[in-house]
Amino acid sequence: MATPDEMAATMLRNLPGKTGKSLSDWHKILKLSSLEKHGEMVKLLKTDHGVTHGFANLIVAKYRDTGTQTADGLVGAQYAGTKADLRPIYEALVDAVSGFGPDVEFAPKKAYVSLRRNKQFGLIQPSTKTRIDIGLNLGDAETTKRLEKSGSFNAMVTHRVRLESVDDVDKQVIAYLKKAYEGAK
Repeated sequence: MATPDEMAATMLRNLPGKTGKSLSDWHKILKLSSLEKHGEMVKLLKTDHGVTHGFANLIVAKYRDTGTQTADGLVGAQYAGTKADLRPIYEALVDAVSGFGPDVEFAPKKAYVSLRRNKQFGLIQPSTKTRIDIGLNLGDAETTKRLEKSGSFNAMVTHRVRLESVDDVDKQVIAYLKKAYEGAK
């Protein structure tokens, strides 16, 4: 059975086809409405735009979760201040993972970016001012000097790789990411 996060992800993928607009388009409509209460926004989407209750509730929940902050804003906040020097590492990872296929989804959260396919296969987190940690779902893959068990780092992944420079985003790290991606079918 799918988890609530997986169900929401499916609904978000289906949103444009079912409603005729992207999540961003719906957020613009909500922002222009100047409404503040969840129920009022859901009612607006249902009555004025013909959106079903499930999609309207999801659209509003996502709108309120981000405080209308965009994905770029969430990532920008992660790499602000003392972590700004880590942004090139993040960008190198995004470039590499984007090449895996058209079904790669980057889902920014407050503290990390989730890497998804049909399910989460990894995450990118600026853990300290000098290090990004990549969390990977690799099942029972053997650890190496670079690939360690996730331990207390994050319960949503099985392994972790620590990166301190763009040079650390090498063939080996990309291979780990690709293996996790392929396992998320």
